[in-house]
Amino acid sequence: MSKPLILISNDDGVTSKGIRKLVELMAQLGEVVVVAPDGPQSGMGHAITVGDTLRLTKTDIFGDIQAYKCSGTPADCIKLAKHEVLKGRKVDLVVSGINHGSNTSISVLYSGTMSAAIEGAIEGTPAIGFSLCDFSWHADFSHVDEYVLKIANEALKNGLPEGIALNVNIPPKQNEAIMGIKVARQANARWEEEFDKRRDPHGRDYYWMVGNFVNHDKGEDNDEWAIANNYISIVPCQFDLTGHHAFSHLNEKWDL
Repeated sequence: MSKPLILISNDDGVTSKGIRKLVELMAQLGEVVVVAPDGPQSGMGHAITVGDTLRLTKTDIFGDIQAYKCSGTPADCIKLAKHEVLKGRKVDLVVSGINHGSNTSISVLYSGTMSAAIEGAIEGTPAIGFSLCDFSWHADFSHVDEYVLKIANEALKNGLPEGIALNVNIPPKQNEAIMGIKVARQANARWEEEFDKRRDPHGRDYYWMVGNFVNHDKGEDNDEWAIANNYISIVPCQFDLTGHHAFSHLNEKWDL
């Protein structure tokens, strides 16, 4: 019986500690192919490269595992993997990460990690984005193995509903063991940005975006609550952004 084919990407780049951990774990479950950005692509969302060339270079960074670094975005990586690297071979699972930093609540919209997973879902493949809620480049991933393997194995065995990618966030390493796994909704939380305006030596203005993350959600069924209480959160995400609840408002109250 052939092994399942698992495609791995991320947004922190092919040299990150998180993707190395993910490759190590997924190699226990199937045949692994890696196509990941050649440098950091955090915050790229679902951007694709349309006005520039794309380069794809084979790398032996993971030893005998087939791996490529790509000059484009995480979404580019999944597209190139399908059309150029795998030449139409059926992928059984797309996994992205393990991201250095949280992708809970509204951050899913900006996340390059999740864009790779969602691109997989667009292609009809079960897909998971894994994130560790620790932004350090040297983050401790030693507590994630059991849970990443369990979630990925469940996706391989039982599949996912069509068009769904899982957004999995894992609490940072703490003295206490992880409490468990919660299937959750996306919290009502967002960034409230400000811009630090400065001036360069030539007298030209430039800006640094700063701000604070504000959680307006008081529920106990969302991803922010789960992480705060040392649970792993799983949020099922879809690429269909239709606001179905707005149909009646537009049809009944607007003069269209």
